Amino acid sequence: MTHFQVAASQLANLYSKGFGGKENGRFRISSKQVRELLGKRRLYSDDIENLSRAVLEEGYVMIDMDSFFVLLSANAFVNYRRVSGEALTAEMTGKP
Repeated sequence: MTHFQVAASQLANLYSKGFGGKENGRFRISSKQVRELLGKRRLYSDDIENLSRAVLEEGYVMIDMDSFFVLLSANAFVNYRRVSGEALTAEMTGKP
């Protein structure tokens, strides 16, 4: 297991734990805490990409918000509405 996989597993476990006044669910984590989690002094784009991929394999989505990261369940997006071909064409052509 890579250190990215270990960190992703720890983040996934945090999703089901109670803290911050909530029983479980989405959360934000600072860049500093992610650096600590990975044991790095600096985060590079490939670090974030590798961790994001490992988190996705755990069933979660990690979003980089510059100074912090957000972790959401990938299932949260399943019921989002889908864009139809007609709606996209209308938007691209400027027709209502």
